[in-house]
Amino acid sequence: MSSAVTRVPAASSAQALAHFESLLTFETDCWDVHHALSNHRQDFVLLDVRGEEAFHQGHIAGAVNLPHPRINEHSLAEFPEEQLIVVYCAGPHCNATEKAAIRLAKLDRSVKKMIGGVCGWLDEGFALKHPESEE
Repeated sequence: MSSAVTRVPAASSAQALAHFESLLTFETDCWDVHHALSNHRQDFVLLDVRGEEAFHQGHIAGAVNLPHPRINEHSLAEFPEEQLIVVYCAGPHCNATEKAAIRLAKLDRSVKKMIGGVCGWLDEGFALKHPESEE
């Protein structure tokens, strides 16, 4: 008797390799973003694509707030066209990163999603910043 887990056979190793390698071209995680920021290796723009109120309640230090509905050529003008943009939102229950990534891709911008968003960031034990505490 098989379980719901094994009822559908797993992909071949070659298919699994291609799938999981391709995920890394679309996603990064909180740990890798934190490592880059902490070691002064930020070679990407970090966009918090939540609304302004959520951003002001707490955000990742170094992030720029650009709510996903406001992403357009004009709002991106300050960022070099060739620079990677990493987007994050509230967390797994929020699809603002997908909405932002779609807008960025349509504008021919390189984009990755930071999986986990703010929830993942906090789960990793990393702190959020508040506008009044930033210098």
